[in-house]
Amino acid sequence: MIDLAARDAADPLAHFREQFALPAGVIYLDGNSLGALPKAAPLRIAQVVEREWGDGLIASWNDAEWVSAPRRIGDKIARLIGARTGEVVACDSTSINIFKALAAALSLNSGRQTILSETGNFPTDLYMMQGLDRLSGGRIVAKAVEPEAVIDAIDADTAAVLLTHVHYKTGAMRDMAATTAAIHAKGALAIWDLSHSAGAMPLHLTDADADFAVGCGYKFLNGGPGAPAFIFVAGRHQADALPALSGWFGHSAPFAFLDEYEAAPGIERFLTGTPSVIGLAGLEVGVDLMEQADLSHIRAKSLSLAEVFEDRMGPLVQRFGFAATGPDAPEKRGSHISYRHREGYAIMQALKARGVIGDFRDPDVMRFGLTPLYLSHADIAGAVAILADVMETGAWDRSEYRVRAAVT
Repeated sequence: MIDLAARDAADPLAHFREQFALPAGVIYLDGNSLGALPKAAPLRIAQVVEREWGDGLIASWNDAEWVSAPRRIGDKIARLIGARTGEVVACDSTSINIFKALAAALSLNSGRQTILSETGNFPTDLYMMQGLDRLSGGRIVAKAVEPEAVIDAIDADTAAVLLTHVHYKTGAMRDMAATTAAIHAKGALAIWDLSHSAGAMPLHLTDADADFAVGCGYKFLNGGPGAPAFIFVAGRHQADALPALSGWFGHSAPFAFLDEYEAAPGIERFLTGTPSVIGLAGLEVGVDLMEQADLSHIRAKSLSLAEVFEDRMGPLVQRFGFAATGPDAPEKRGSHISYRHREGYAIMQALKARGVIGDFRDPDVMRFGLTPLYLSHADIAGAVAILADVMETGAWDRSEYRVRAAVT
């Protein structure tokens, strides 16, 4: 049996747990959907609200450096995802940044009209593609094929391929470098959605020769609910990529208040409206915390937590009808683990009632996030022990646990 105490005693990340405000009696396995609250975040947000806004008022755009926050935080995120300084800005939402990346890729590859993705991708990725298709009156064609058929589906009309690095349900992880090379070999551009991998493992956008990438700030980056997202644009594309959402903060001289749009010379052209200062302040706390950790340690611990989870789940799988999803090899998965069960929703509600918080994805997927900065191996074993008791006692089989909430 795996020695949990030994693994936790040797954990180089164990001290990070004290930097998060975790409720007593809760095992939080949903940090892949909403990261836990860093203890420093309320203090920083209060400083922004009370001092910078309350006392400094509008002067804080300069004096407190609000105006430079998107680029400053973007440069920090760049270090976490293997990008260069000046290739990332923190802004807007993942959905909006997907739209920007798709439109920019089309402007760079203007002789081509198809944007391609995979079926079963996270819905917002597909929806934004479909929106561009409708907006163009059919001039742009949004297309989705089975995941294993993506590369073969790229043809002479494919401008860009939008793929998620780590799948939101199964945790399956694509080989970014090999996939990008295959996309480029067919003349298309590669756009990566990093929502379930940024902050969960070392990433190497520059080494992979990625063209664009997007990701959210509220999962593994612990930026808070609805935290600003980020967009990466490879430096080689920035002078020619045209942002479809040409907002005033993306102008070369926003405070010249000119009638005609002129794109900023670098990554700032992908900004739109006034930055969300309070949201960015919370995000920066989470990003600063991530920068203190070694991403190789984070990945190694994630794999170790997954090993414990699978080991403890082994006896439950056949006995209670659970089915593991995603690749069998842990190194081909991201930092969450998922199981299918026909009563998955009710089971998850019963777990939450017992202090084990994961989440559910239709139609039958129970998803458990493995967030190395604040989870221990003992937490994982404890969570699976509670799941075993929920199944053995039939505690999940209650009518109130079958009532779907607005957020699952």
